[in-house]
Formats: sequence, structure tokens, C-alpha cells
Amino acid sequence: MQLSEQEIVRRENLAAIREMGIDPFPAALFPVTHLAADIKASAKFDEEDKKSTNFTEVCLAGRLMAKRGKGKASFAELQDASGRIQIYVSRDDIAPGEDKSLYNTLFKKLLDLGDFIGIKGFVFKTMVGEISVHVTDFTFLGKSLRPLPVVKRDADGNVHDAFTNPELRYRQRYVDLTVNAEVRDLFRKRSRLITSMRHFLDEKGLMEVETPILQPIHGGASARPFGTHHNTLDMPLYMRIANELYLKRLIVGGFDGVYEFGKMFRNEGMDATHNPEFTMVEFYVAYKDYYWMMETTEQLLEHSIQSVLGETTVKVGDHVIDFKGPFRRLTMYDAIKEYTGVDISDLDEDGLRKVAKEMHIEVEDSMGKGKLIDEIFGEKVEGLLIQPTFITDYPVEMSPLTKKHRDKEGLVERFELIVNGKELANAYTELNDPIDQRERFEDQLRLADRGDDEAMVLDEDFLRALEYGMPPTSGIGIGVDRLVMLLTGQTSIQEVLFFPQMRPEKRKEEKEEGEA
Repeated sequence: MQLSEQEIVRRENLAAIREMGIDPFPAALFPVTHLAADIKASAKFDEEDKKSTNFTEVCLAGRLMAKRGKGKASFAELQDASGRIQIYVSRDDIAPGEDKSLYNTLFKKLLDLGDFIGIKGFVFKTMVGEISVHVTDFTFLGKSLRPLPVVKRDADGNVHDAFTNPELRYRQRYVDLTVNAEVRDLFRKRSRLITSMRHFLDEKGLMEVETPILQPIHGGASARPFGTHHNTLDMPLYMRIANELYLKRLIVGGFDGVYEFGKMFRNEGMDATHNPEFTMVEFYVAYKDYYWMMETTEQLLEHSIQSVLGETTVKVGDHVIDFKGPFRRLTMYDAIKEYTGVDISDLDEDGLRKVAKEMHIEVEDSMGKGKLIDEIFGEKVEGLLIQPTFITDYPVEMSPLTKKHRDKEGLVERFELIVNGKELANAYTELNDPIDQRERFEDQLRLADRGDDEAMVLDEDFLRALEYGMPPTSGIGIGVDRLVMLLTGQTSIQEVLFFPQMRPEKRKEEKEEGEA
């Protein structure tokens, strides 16, 4: 491994620290009592000596992110999980005896930016009014052998020399989180959103459950799966593309409401809103229908976004999106007619194929009626729906797991929630007729024979479960990653995933060969 000059210096410093008899990677417990943000938010001061009146002694630990000063005293910046705080280090305070090496050698010469330290001291306010910690005791907690990117901010708060290259940031998220505070804040919002959604569902009386990730049959959605092989059982298994069929089995088993936050895996293309591994929350409630689910979805989103942001409006690019219900409701056929001027409600497969080609939409021979309608809607309508909109009453060919509409022939009781031009949620009045469900699965098998690699497969055990009887049920799946994108104003799903999927990283030699 070839080291840079800075990395060589850091390893030399590492060796020197060991020579001082200090363990550069200690396992000792450090008694942290306060976080930087809490101190800065709540410190109170005596007006004369500027010492805090409500913090006597504080213990903090974190990374050293800046160091300045000469002689017997220095100022530095310590960064913990909550943010940064200035610290003041005096040689005579941390080395009161004759041996000044702890300050002169360790702190001044061998301590590198990015190193972890622990401090004890008291809180005070500097002459210029900055809340700081006067260090009285100092402990070395961990060596950083690679230099962090130097992020500089000017007096107006503008960032310079930042760690902004997207590929580097996604590959080295640990560095991104260290130097870019706004990225840490984004993921805190993600966590608060999930917590808020979970609280809402708990309050509704639903039970959180877990279902298999490795499944013998990939069902519950139309998507290509990732496959693997179980050696002991000598059988193929698939990473789940949805947890729907297992959650509905639990409704059959007697639970009235269940939900699961889980990872889904779909072997599909990657773009700004698609990652092969993504997070969804799905929940199913007995004795409800899709009308109830629309109202509940409005309540869930309004509650969760208000909890995270303190308001229900979100600015995304040039748009201000309002999640306060009720949302607009528009049938799929009416939406296509409104935005294209074409009524496709009475067209057969050949007629739809003709319309799609007239609209310059690429279609394939494997596409049946449902896929053709989906393509027309996706190309000509979906991207124009900015405010939250329920698109309802889909053709039966598009929805093999959905109950047929109680009033409209050829349609099903399904809705998708479209926000900012993208699907955010998909919900049904669930199909609980096992005979009808078998026929729908068989229709999917015929589509697979035509070359549709996203068609559903027939799940005999799920059909057996339905034959024991499932009550009227409504269910929904909500894309958590896309919802986080909306809340944080991001246009790429990679920004809201800690570790997005990426191509293998090229070694330095491979890059040089490619450039040559």
C-alpha cells in the first residue's frame, strides 16, 4: 500500500505516541457527561467572570477538527455526535507538574486533525462571546491515520474545498458524515420520520412484525428478483421484492392489523429514484377498504411530516408541496384523458399499442394491456403530478392482487399516491377470493410465457391461506426512501441511503490504465 506524505507523518506520530507510553487505541471507558450542542444551547454565565453558572464540570469526547494557537495555550474545535464546540487548552492546566510533554509533545506536535480525544473542564464564554470549554484534563482516545478533507467556511457561511464529489461521498460515507454536518442532519430526519410513522401505526393498534427476506417464491409485486441458493436445503431462494403475501398470511392467521418496515430487493435499473435495495413500510388492516386507506394515508403523512419538520409544507426545487389533507383524487383513465386528451377506457390491447406508438412511447411485444396502460400513464401523466394526488381505479390487468371494483366493471379498487411526479405509495382493497386470485396468477403466468420477466409467479401456499379465509382487508406499501427525499429536498435516492449500491471501486492501477 502506497502512503501519502501526510499518511507517513501520521504513522510516525503514532509510533511517537507509543514511545511516550500512551496507547493510541485504548479500550478504556471515558465518562462522557455532556454533548457539545446541549452545552451551547443551555449554558448560562456569570456576567463578570464569564464562567457558566449551570455547568460545573463537563466531560466530552470526539474528533479534533481544528487547532490553532502558539506558545503555552491553544484553541481547538472538538466535534461529537451533536456538533462542534471550541475548547481552550493551556499547558499549565493539563500538565501542572514539571513534565510538560502532554501538552508540548502530544497535544502540540503529535495530535492530528481527526484524532479522537476526551476532555474534562468547565464552560466559559470568550471575550468575543463564543461558548467554549476550558480543558483541565485531556485523554487520548484514538488515532486517525488518514487526513480528513478540509472543509472551509467563510464569514457568510459559504463552503469551500468541501468533500462534495458524489461518488467519493457515497463510497466513503463515513468521511462524508464526519465533515458535512448537513448530511448528518439529513439522516437524523430520516430516523425521526421512521420513528414518527411507527408511533402513528402503533397508536392505530397495529402490531409490528417481521417476515422472511429469503423466500422460495418471489411474490407480492411485479419485479425481477435477486436469486441465490440454499446449500443445506438444495433449493433456490429469492431476496424478497415485497412482503405483502406474508403480511396477508398474518391477517388470515387472526391479526387485525400488522406492519413492517423492511428492506426490499429488486434486480432492476438504477437511477435517481431507484436503488436495488430500498426501504418500504407495508401495513394491512382487516375490515377496511381503499377508501379508508386513502384517509389513513393522508393522516399518516400529515402527522409524520409535521413531527419532523414542524409544518406540512416541503420545498422541492421550484415547488412547495403541501401534505395537509385531503389530497386530490383522480381515476387513472381520467388522469390520462386530462393530460393527453385521449380516452383509453374502451381500448383493447391492439388499440392501446397503437395509441402508445402515436404518443412516441416505446413498447414491447411482451407487454399486455396492463403494462401498456402503465407505460402511457408513466410517460405522459405521472411526471406532471406535483401535489399529492391519489390515482385510483386501475384496470384489472394491472393489479393481480387487488379486489375487483364494487361498481366499475373491468377496474379494481387500487390507488397510487403520486407526489412530485413519482409514485410514493401503492394500496389496494385486497383480493381475498382464492378462486379469483388463482385465475389472476394464471394470467400472470401467460404474460411470463410472452417474455414479461416482471410477471408474478403462482404461489400455491398463499392460495391455500386464502382458501382458509381472509376477511376484507386493505393494505399499502409506502416508499420510505422517496419520502425522505421529499422531506429533505433531495433529487437522488443515493443521498438518503447511508450506503447506496455502487459499481466496484477501481484500483489506482486500473484508473491509470483506463486513462492511458
